[in-house]
Amino acid sequence: MSLASYSRAQTLAEHPRTTEYRLIAQVTAQVQAQWAHGLRGAALVPVLHRNREMWSAFAADCAAAGNGLPDGLRAAIISLSLWVDRFTSGVVRGEEDIEPLLEVNRSIMEGLAAAGSATLPKLHSVASRE
Repeated sequence: MSLASYSRAQTLAEHPRTTEYRLIAQVTAQVQAQWAHGLRGAALVPVLHRNREMWSAFAADCAAAGNGLPDGLRAAIISLSLWVDRFTSGVVRGEEDIEPLLEVNRSIMEGLAAAGSATLPKLHSVASRE
């Protein structure tokens, strides 16, 4: 079995909470790394776009009929998605610092870990503050 096949099989078998946690950790680490390397403004657009896409997908999932999350949590995630979209524009314009975006992502990771399981990967160090 190739490495790609193994990775795909692992992804298919893991709990959705684990997948979400891993995605948020990867995106957060990428945003943080680009910021740490001195990228600002338009240079951050590709990585910030990925963060926006992630949050947009979370909002779309929460807005979908049949989503099993409690209504209040669904509404909060949709609100966070809207905030991420607006705040990201401020970061790109140089009006806002990146830290609040990273903090939101970290908070969601902590919530997933607390609600979750021992199966969550130990990725806090990947997306942790430096």
